[in-house]
Amino acid sequence: MSEQKNNPLHGITLEQILVYMVENHGWDYLGEQVNINCFKANPSIKSSLTFLRKTPWARAKVESLYLYLKRKDAKEVKGIIKGE
Repeated sequence: MSEQKNNPLHGITLEQILVYMVENHGWDYLGEQVNINCFKANPSIKSSLTFLRKTPWARAKVESLYLYLKRKDAKEVKGIIKGE
């Protein structure tokens, strides 16, 4: 279990990642950032999960984008709290 301690994705499912990104940034943004058809043509959580689970390179891109967006969103919240 200690090897997961420094993994920022530990305990977060791929579905949770997709739902967060769609709710906060939308399918259009996802399609621009990760150029895959499941985000551009009739996107759905279910079809995207199916594709990403079978395609390691695409999943890695989505997870990387998620971590970037979470850091960015956290910085924006800190700025609002500090009144910047």
